[in-house]
Amino acid sequence: MTSPNELPPPLVVGLGLRLRPWDEADLDAMVGLFDHPDFALWTPLASPFDLDAARKYLDRSRENRESGRVVQLAVTTEGRTPLGEVLFIPRLDEPTPTVELAYGIGPQHRGQGLANRAVRLMTGHAYDTHPSTRVVLRIAPENAASEGVAKSAGFHLTGEEPVTRERPGRTPVVLRTWAHRPGNS
Repeated sequence: MTSPNELPPPLVVGLGLRLRPWDEADLDAMVGLFDHPDFALWTPLASPFDLDAARKYLDRSRENRESGRVVQLAVTTEGRTPLGEVLFIPRLDEPTPTVELAYGIGPQHRGQGLANRAVRLMTGHAYDTHPSTRVVLRIAPENAASEGVAKSAGFHLTGEEPVTRERPGRTPVVLRTWAHRPGNS
């Protein structure tokens, strides 16, 4: 077992996926994935998401990992080509120790079950490494596709107060909490 704030290893493998850290070779792929209206609508990612934004995002992802705040992993099937991203965010300030997961799949790669598999893989990893931790997703109520992923991955909508997240230069987004029921994925 790891400590409550320990992040996943650099490579998480299972369910036909290889989740790995972003690297310099991914900058163009990041632009291709994240420079899309869906990412601008639901995430705090820069919009437009250009090569400069990708460089900054890569640097920030490395800083986040080194500090223990967040791990951002490219979703791949073979370990090379990024198809999206999954984030593992320890939330130690919550009443119950919590790991929040977040994800986004490039529009050109949707419909393959990648988000569902990435969420299920990281949920299992959270329970393996942090057995008494609650695993949650935070999703805008208008984001029907992400709510569908949550349901299919064994999460249920809680009655918790919505969480508001700031997004620089854009309207804050209000998110509802979905919690995982162990044994439901």
